[in-house]
Amino acid sequence: MDNSPTYSHLPAPRIERVRHELKRRSLVVSGIERVTPGMLRITLTGEDLADFVSLGADDHIKIFVPGADGTVEHRDYTPRRYDTDARMLALDFALHEAGPVTAWAMNAAVGDQLEIGGPRGSAVVSGDFRRWLLIGDETALPAIGRRIEETPAGHQITSIATVTGPDERQAFRSEAALATHWVYRPLAAANDPAALLARVREVPLEPGTFVWIAAEAAVTRAIRTHFVEERGLPLTWLKASGYWVKGKADSTEKFE
Repeated sequence: MDNSPTYSHLPAPRIERVRHELKRRSLVVSGIERVTPGMLRITLTGEDLADFVSLGADDHIKIFVPGADGTVEHRDYTPRRYDTDARMLALDFALHEAGPVTAWAMNAAVGDQLEIGGPRGSAVVSGDFRRWLLIGDETALPAIGRRIEETPAGHQITSIATVTGPDERQAFRSEAALATHWVYRPLAAANDPAALLARVREVPLEPGTFVWIAAEAAVTRAIRTHFVEERGLPLTWLKASGYWVKGKADSTEKFE
């Protein structure tokens, strides 16, 4: 095991939890874009966004859509981009499953209405560090893309993302120094960490790097274990989330 002595003299990053007023907003679809064959971006507008705030790149809002039996279905999504002054919010939908919100997104048209709630709060990562290592699957790409685009010059970002093939790669712009790595695996193997973990093992962990992981829960768990047990990364330098659990609808898993 590498006990990472290079981290011992570094001040640990801080994760500040900021609460927001929880309110429901009624918005209108103003734009639809196919970012890749498997990623759909929907832009929403409305005066209800006048006080919208999202301080963390991996914040979540809730989307509410009618269910098949007349009930209301809801799912968590990352605000991909937002502009309060312009009353604009963009959301990316990974079309990897046929849930009610995905079905709504695939059938959405300009002028359609959508109800959202939140975000309830933000987890703001800060500290005297300049390196990020972002690891995730399709569901994490909205948060990864937002982090890359919002990080200022003077920082270094390495992203490792797993998708189904080259046509699912996305291009990101950033003022930070950026290195992107793509790992391919079939969607049927989205809960198998082998391919992503193999690539992660090849990437050096520079001193003072904050590691962020989000993917299917089993994949997140395996990669988190790799960093903590094999590389000796202190938990204060890592944030990991299971954004979804294979075989369980509307399920997530948090890792402390």
